[in-house]
Amino acid sequence: MSLTAKIADFIVGLDIDTMPPEVVEKAKVCVLNGYGIAVGCHNTPYAPVARQAALVMDGERPDGATLLGDGRKTSVVGAALANSALFHGRAQEDTCGAAHLGAVMIPLLTALIEARGMSCERLLAAIVAGYEAGGLLEKAYSGKTTPGGFRASTLYGAIAAAAAVSKLLGSDADQTAAAIANAASFSGGLLQSFADGTDEWRYQVGMVGRTGLVAAELARAGSISAPHALEGPSGLIKSFAREDCNADELAAQLGHDWATLRVTFKPYPVCAFNQTPVIAALALREELDGAPISAVRVRMNPFETGYAGMDSKGPFHSISGTLMSIPFCIANTLLHGAPSMQAMTTYADPAVNAMIPDIDLITDAAVPTLCCTIEIDLEGGGTVVREQVMTFADFSYERAEVSRLIRRVGAETGVSPAAYDHLEAFVGDLPNGDIQKVLAAFSEIE
Repeated sequence: MSLTAKIADFIVGLDIDTMPPEVVEKAKVCVLNGYGIAVGCHNTPYAPVARQAALVMDGERPDGATLLGDGRKTSVVGAALANSALFHGRAQEDTCGAAHLGAVMIPLLTALIEARGMSCERLLAAIVAGYEAGGLLEKAYSGKTTPGGFRASTLYGAIAAAAAVSKLLGSDADQTAAAIANAASFSGGLLQSFADGTDEWRYQVGMVGRTGLVAAELARAGSISAPHALEGPSGLIKSFAREDCNADELAAQLGHDWATLRVTFKPYPVCAFNQTPVIAALALREELDGAPISAVRVRMNPFETGYAGMDSKGPFHSISGTLMSIPFCIANTLLHGAPSMQAMTTYADPAVNAMIPDIDLITDAAVPTLCCTIEIDLEGGGTVVREQVMTFADFSYERAEVSRLIRRVGAETGVSPAAYDHLEAFVGDLPNGDIQKVLAAFSEIE
């Protein structure tokens, strides 16, 4: 049996009544975080750009899906494009390894449920299906594909989206396998925009969602799709990761090593790889208490230091550059405290720009991923060292902690607490949630 067929069988068999309770609860937390962060992104500029493009392409459609935070409606694929850009506006969406699968799936599934008048009965199972299918491949291969210049969110997000849509629409095993095969054939996505500090990555997640929907609908219409699209000699794994795949060994992880439980959340509006350095810098800021600094060295795992834009020292002209840059994030945090969107978009701060040249990012294979060591040389002599050891568990928040996080973001961006009341009620009602409560939350920011 091919890998697409094995994954499809697993997806078709998913049922929230038989899943581990902690997986179901984590899916609810992911939904709350996704919507909650998106509400707090209402003042970012990316969704308006995507909305304009979507409306030019597909026009307004009274029977379509809502452009969240705007109120107008367009096609499902148009809404997926625009709403994913909203979810991605602060770069504070969830992370499954190196992939932001929630920002791909949640806006897409929301648009489908609304436009097609569907219930939310299968929403959680669809979310889990996407995390499991995309997360399985991300965990196994992003260590090879990311250094090759391919973004995990787009490469594996297409698989996640196709799996999620297939589950939501009730596709059978053959249709689901074909959807995954189609998505594998259509997937890709580059990292260069991070290196150049430009915005294409904001829109990649929406494009990936559209791809997943097309992949699933083609399969439901009867497309003949490569059964070995993942593990074949010219399949996704060999083409992008440049290695062979043991399909049986990989598929054996399904239902045992739950990718959904590996999903993490971001306390700050910076790259996932910058969360730990910021946490370390906050502790050092308190310890140093204003002592003058002469040099800073940040040691991190090569998987993280090799990511596009991480070692950039500017000059910066967009938040797409600053949120990736370790030197910028460390300088900003040491000087001003916890990062905010205002701080991350202040590109001409003299003190920050004066410190950045003295901060070096050092590749150190002895430092585990999600960890860092910061060494600070003081002008008066001496060195202060902070070894920050973090794991996925440190960023895998429970529902109450996510509630506090999204409400903190809302307080920063002027969102009415009523928006979060709507979202928490929706999640609390799942699997019987009413999508109108989600739309009501976003109407608070129109």
